[in-house]
Amino acid sequence: MNALGELVELRAMRPGDADALWRWNHDPDVMRWMSAGYPQTPETVATWLAARPRNDYGDVLFGVCERGGGTLIGLIRLHGAEPETGIAELDIYLGEKDFWGRGYATDTVRTACRYGFDRMRLHKITLTVVVDNEAAHHVYRKVGFVDEGRLRQVFRRDGRWLDQYTMGLLAGELR
Repeated sequence: MNALGELVELRAMRPGDADALWRWNHDPDVMRWMSAGYPQTPETVATWLAARPRNDYGDVLFGVCERGGGTLIGLIRLHGAEPETGIAELDIYLGEKDFWGRGYATDTVRTACRYGFDRMRLHKITLTVVVDNEAAHHVYRKVGFVDEGRLRQVFRRDGRWLDQYTMGLLAGELR
């Protein structure tokens, strides 16, 4: 089932998305504020997507597409959800840099959170963001996330250890 925002449509990831995913995962600008894994081949990424279990309550992975145009521009995931707690963690990145700074990230986060609260019946969505990633921190706050704590020196980039904010959004706080 797809979820529609003002600028984006969220849909299940497909094996055909592997080339874009591989390209994004090997772009230093896209991966700047993410914990990068080890280099993979495009075939490995395609195999992972094909073998990945289907979306379910505990783990939903969406491709982010430009609404109307259908261009795949990124991905967003709600994972770690359990019905007993009603809490999930959110991960996002937009890999197509032409869509940065144009409201697509905000709409993507808002649309995924609305899906989580309405369809999954979540009570809370959490995330972490590197303190120096001011653009992402701004997007999360704009949607209604609040800073709940600071994790000291948990992310390494350019030879430095950086802090991360832990943030949370309750169902009634989504803007």
